[in-house]
Amino acid sequence: MRRTTLLGGLATAALLAAAGTLPATASAAPVSTDAFTRAVAQLKAHSGSALVADGQSFTLKNVQTDADGTEHVRLNRYADGLPVLGGDTVVHLGKGNTWKGASQSLAAAPTRGAKARVSAATAGRVALAASTAATRRVDGTQLVHDADAAGTTLAYEVVVGGAYADGTPSELHVLVDATTGKVRDSWEGVQRDGTGNTFHSGTVTVGSTLSGSTYQLADATRGGHKTYDLNGGTSGTGTLVTSASNVFGDGTLANRQTAAADAAYGAQETWDFYKNTFGRNGIRNDGVGAYSRVHYSTNYANAFWSDSCFCMTYGDGGSGWYPLTSLDVAGHEMTHGVTSNTAGLRYSGESGGLNEATSDIFGTLVEFYAANSKDAGDYLIGEKLRTSGAPLRYMDKPSKDGASADCYSTRVKSLDVHYSSGVANHFFYLLAVGSGSSAYGNSPTCNGSTVTGIGNAKAGAIWYRALTTYMTSRTDYAGARAATLSAAADLYGSGSAEYTTVAAAWSAVSVN
Repeated sequence: MRRTTLLGGLATAALLAAAGTLPATASAAPVSTDAFTRAVAQLKAHSGSALVADGQSFTLKNVQTDADGTEHVRLNRYADGLPVLGGDTVVHLGKGNTWKGASQSLAAAPTRGAKARVSAATAGRVALAASTAATRRVDGTQLVHDADAAGTTLAYEVVVGGAYADGTPSELHVLVDATTGKVRDSWEGVQRDGTGNTFHSGTVTVGSTLSGSTYQLADATRGGHKTYDLNGGTSGTGTLVTSASNVFGDGTLANRQTAAADAAYGAQETWDFYKNTFGRNGIRNDGVGAYSRVHYSTNYANAFWSDSCFCMTYGDGGSGWYPLTSLDVAGHEMTHGVTSNTAGLRYSGESGGLNEATSDIFGTLVEFYAANSKDAGDYLIGEKLRTSGAPLRYMDKPSKDGASADCYSTRVKSLDVHYSSGVANHFFYLLAVGSGSSAYGNSPTCNGSTVTGIGNAKAGAIWYRALTTYMTSRTDYAGARAATLSAAADLYGSGSAEYTTVAAAWSAVSVN
């Protein structure tokens, strides 16, 4: 169960699909069992003893196949039947099942026969104490092997449910050491941030379906995406938005369907962006559309994506805020779903910053893709949400928000993920636009260098391939540099200007 919000304060990470008492996530697209068998065999043949030891096993997450037949098989790893968090692996197979290497988070072998000395009940109490939500409860507990750079440790993964003071649902994942009872890590599963006559984007075309004599805000051409009105509620699906005239909203906030039209438009533009740019058929790449919920709670100034409902949810804002249904927010939230179903970047530390930056990057590219004159493409995040007009985040110089990091340092991993994301956002801006003054901002470099951008199309293609092919759940900034360089080499060649610019842009934000 994962949710991600647009605004700071909460975090997320990918929970590997596993047996246990934790809530199940939405199912992934059907994948080839033959590819799985071949990938595991090749992995064991070409990897160290840590992956062929007794008790090691794998399950298939998904398979991505390139035009030349190269397969990238993403695996979840288990030891003695327990999930290995941070053990996820991507096996790369060339034509004829040839070995082309593997991308791994961590490959340390768990200690055989390790036993918990702390009870599940004690772990639950520790997890509750670690939560800052206003209301809290233990929703599930399972034993896992948690892998980090120092090795692997038996731990309880405890999900603490509840809600924060502003009404945002909480699904805090807490890792409690099963030997010492100490908290090892935690991440928030709620990822918030955060003809339709819309409030933000003007008059647009939205997909609808005629049912009897009534039009439903249901888009049959984009996986069956539907838009619902929660009417101030905080649970359930809500009421499907309908119209007798096939017109939804009037552009004002007095009309409840205006926000619904914004949400439907954002969902369709995000779907079309991924489909027409990368050939991705929906968030899970299985042709199934998510759904959207508007009018969540009362005076709720946020938005969030949830894996557990496979849906986007938008608040109406409050004092100083407009509804959180702008185009870049829709792209941001749905991208959290894409990340969850690909690299699964854990939403804490550096991998959490990369997760959040990925949503900012593709939310920005969705805005450019839509080419809507009422909400033109820019490198500002959430610039239409505040009545003051101040954006939430800036990509040209992230520190302009007063909290985000422009340059990498060891302190970055300790920042809230919405602020540690600044390093990757800055990198992407330099890669796409370049350093110095432009129509979109004035971007400095951390090393005094000059970077000439390669444009959104190439920069986006490199980040998407890195995310879907090379990044894993524990990828950090050094790993992101390696992943994007591999992606650039695949797409444009290791001696290309694109490859050289990726390296230069990372160095320009102090990731070397």
